[in-house]
Amino acid sequence: MDLHLTDRLAVVTGASSGIGLAITRAFLDEGARVVTGSRTVSPELAALVDTGRVDAVVVDLSTPDGPAELVRRAEAQGGADILVNNVGALTPRTEGFLAVGDDEWMRTFQLSFFAAVRAIRAVIPGMQARGGGNVVTIGSVNAFLPDPFIVDYSAAKAAVWNLSKALSKEYGPDGIRFNTISPGPVSTPLWLGEHGVAATVAAAQGTDFETAKRDVVAAQGGFSTGRFTEPSEVADLVLLLSSDRAGNTTGADFLIDGGLVKTL
Repeated sequence: MDLHLTDRLAVVTGASSGIGLAITRAFLDEGARVVTGSRTVSPELAALVDTGRVDAVVVDLSTPDGPAELVRRAEAQGGADILVNNVGALTPRTEGFLAVGDDEWMRTFQLSFFAAVRAIRAVIPGMQARGGGNVVTIGSVNAFLPDPFIVDYSAAKAAVWNLSKALSKEYGPDGIRFNTISPGPVSTPLWLGEHGVAATVAAAQGTDFETAKRDVVAAQGGFSTGRFTEPSEVADLVLLLSSDRAGNTTGADFLIDGGLVKTL
């Protein structure tokens, strides 16, 4: 299926690894150009820069000016047709809600919510001037499956979902579509890295990494598929929503969780 993304310009936040890196790679495979934003440029991202179709911007997206700086780089190259808000981070709250202070709440919301707010605010005028665009934001299954273990992250992702739905109503007449994707646990460093969720759970519970990983898979009744989602599977969904093949899809959320959520 031709997604008609050749030579389109996509902005992808948090692209140095995991889902963001997979999204960047997928856009390249479809012939698109990509401007990425992240605090560092990983060797894997640097290899994509070497293709000549990726511009990797080193930027702190948790700051008030970071997202606008990234969008300005895209505007200098003709303007963003697509914005993918992927950047985010979670910290397991092993000591419970009362141990999470205001500073921790603010750090989570700055990166996992306000980075998207600021990037969207910066990209909308250009999209309006060009007659439309697409904004896809990576949310989380925890937007509607709240978890005290990641209470601040869950709240931030619920806010992201609400934001996207509201903006789909305001900017639909301008030809700008807004959709979200809600992954469950994904095979990324966030979950499976040396300091990821599984490792943190293992340390807190006094178990080993593999046991903690199995516990994640078994949580909430378990994955129907019995496995984590792959970053490339999330990326494929991003590309479809970014294309005119999904031209009348807006204000929607797409769950990709291996059957973790058992309710309607």
